[in-house]
Amino acid sequence: MLLDALPIAAAILELEAGGMRITAHNQRFAEAVAVSSASTMNGLTKMCLSGDGIIATFLDDWFADDGLRADLDFRDGAGVAARFYRLKLAPLPTHGECRRALLSVVDRTAEVQAERTLRAEMLRDSLTGLPNRLAFTEMVEAAGRKTDPSFNGHAVLVVDMLRFSRINESMGSLAGDELLITFARRLISALRAGDALARTGGNEFGIVVALRRGGVADALKAASRIQEVMQAPFRLSELEIKVECAIGVALMQPDQDAEELFRNAQFAVKQAKASGRPEVYEPKEASLARRRFSIETELRRALDRDLLDLFYQPLVDLKTGEVTGFEALARWHHEDRGEISPTEFIPVAEESGLILTLGRWAMDRAATTLAGWDAREGETLPLYVGVNLSAIQVARDDIAAMVAGALRSSGLSGERLTLELTESAIVQDPRRATRVFDALKALDTTVAMDDFGTGYSSLAYLQRLPIDVLKIDRSFVTGMMIDPDSVAIVRAVLSLADALGMATTAEGIESRELATTLAALGCSSGQGYFFARPLAAEDAIDYWRSRQRPSLKPILTRVRG
Repeated sequence: MLLDALPIAAAILELEAGGMRITAHNQRFAEAVAVSSASTMNGLTKMCLSGDGIIATFLDDWFADDGLRADLDFRDGAGVAARFYRLKLAPLPTHGECRRALLSVVDRTAEVQAERTLRAEMLRDSLTGLPNRLAFTEMVEAAGRKTDPSFNGHAVLVVDMLRFSRINESMGSLAGDELLITFARRLISALRAGDALARTGGNEFGIVVALRRGGVADALKAASRIQEVMQAPFRLSELEIKVECAIGVALMQPDQDAEELFRNAQFAVKQAKASGRPEVYEPKEASLARRRFSIETELRRALDRDLLDLFYQPLVDLKTGEVTGFEALARWHHEDRGEISPTEFIPVAEESGLILTLGRWAMDRAATTLAGWDAREGETLPLYVGVNLSAIQVARDDIAAMVAGALRSSGLSGERLTLELTESAIVQDPRRATRVFDALKALDTTVAMDDFGTGYSSLAYLQRLPIDVLKIDRSFVTGMMIDPDSVAIVRAVLSLADALGMATTAEGIESRELATTLAALGCSSGQGYFFARPLAAEDAIDYWRSRQRPSLKPILTRVRG
């Protein structure tokens, strides 16, 4: 019989008006039915032998659907004793009114059990035994489907263990693993019934929190419980280590994607690291973050296509009223977004590393523009250009080589350039700042400390570093007319600069009174809207000409930019 040649259990079924019957089968089919019969009377035996069972219904529907090949998965029994079969139907030639099909039975028990074991391993973190990142996504999805009236929704908490990399590096990976296991156990102790914990990253854990009537307040209480259980130091070998964590919270919304919810909580973690307390995800903050990423992409394209401009704000001698130089300032007019403020795109450039490209572009453009003014006037003008340097540039770029290249390509001498570093950039790495300053001085350039008074620098830096100019931050200058303390600070800075042989520049001069007061106090030069806004290159040189007229009045005569 041909059925006996098949390597699987098989039988021939006939379906007619009287019902279904098995007209032939092989030995493997008989054994499969016998095994099932021994385990349960309601399982595979009934399916195959009962004329009105599931097989008959399935076969009838199958014939009605033009007899295409079909499969039916079936479980026989429950629990660990359950067996799994796949029933397959294939059409056979009909005999008159009798419709026939070949039924094959594949025992998939071993396959299903192996799949379940493999899936369990795939969803488990091998170190802590907790569910892993993939399992956490399924946990979040399952929570979103729950409709328990005793809960007021769910929240996802992401807990990031701080300083873990330093501990791992200093004490070794085995100690790091021990810390992770202990950390996970403490997290478990902070959970309530209905909460679920998973390890979602190297030193990151995710928690699905069932909210009571308190909503977001419940989520923040859960974060507080976690922080409380982490108060006690962790003992590793003979050391006791205090481990802190940053916690981000995201509330689950109806029909929200699990991955999106998890990303929201991770975004809140970044804010928590900055604030030092648990943070709840705010869509507005995320929207701003997405805008920053968008600006990063657009800025990269703008730099590649040379779509940025360099404007120049006049620096005026407060005694004579003459323009002695210009500060170069990057400006970006986006074809769709319009004007994008430097306060928005400069931080993005620093965060993304684009500040290196932007800084080199600004240095070359400023030097080229100043050389172009000389060529246009037919003489070397008594002007210099100030170019700002970022702390990121100082840390990552070869500043001296960049400046030397700009001087060489433009033909300018070093004293025509002033390099401005913020006080905070100097404080971050004084040794590197010293090396950079010395290298710049070797090129005969002028070095200025920008935003002086805002970076908490040591006075020793001023004495040790070759700084030529102190630029007084606008926050002190603009408050001089209403705040006696600001006047006292500016007076002290001017006295300090004079004692150290440094020139001074005041930023943010926006009124005649400020200009007069600063001149009286002995400030060397100033810049601000009282004199002119940042100007395009052509307008800047025209402004310089207008201030060089013999009939020039004192600085109290305001010239609008």
